[in-house]
Amino acid sequence: MDILFIVLFGGLIMQNKDIFNVFFRVKPAMMLVELKNAKNEIYASSLAKNIDCTYSHVVKILQEMQKAGLINFDKQGRLKLLTLTKKGTEVADHIERIKNLL
Repeated sequence: MDILFIVLFGGLIMQNKDIFNVFFRVKPAMMLVELKNAKNEIYASSLAKNIDCTYSHVVKILQEMQKAGLINFDKQGRLKLLTLTKKGTEVADHIERIKNLL
């Protein structure tokens, strides 16, 4: 269970994960953090499963992240391995730090 942080926000009391959701879209943020913390090679299908998201939604977000220079697709046969760029790693580090602060 999350530690309860009482935050006054528009008269509501929110848990720390709720306030994180105010600042970030959860799935894209968690995708970057998941990629950063991956112990093994990771593909879009495994990422979708890990963050409980549809494959098509994950691919759409990954394409936007690639355009922004946050990730690379490395084709291995029919599969595309996902890797973070230096910029992507830095952004993921910041997201993780903010999440832990909240």
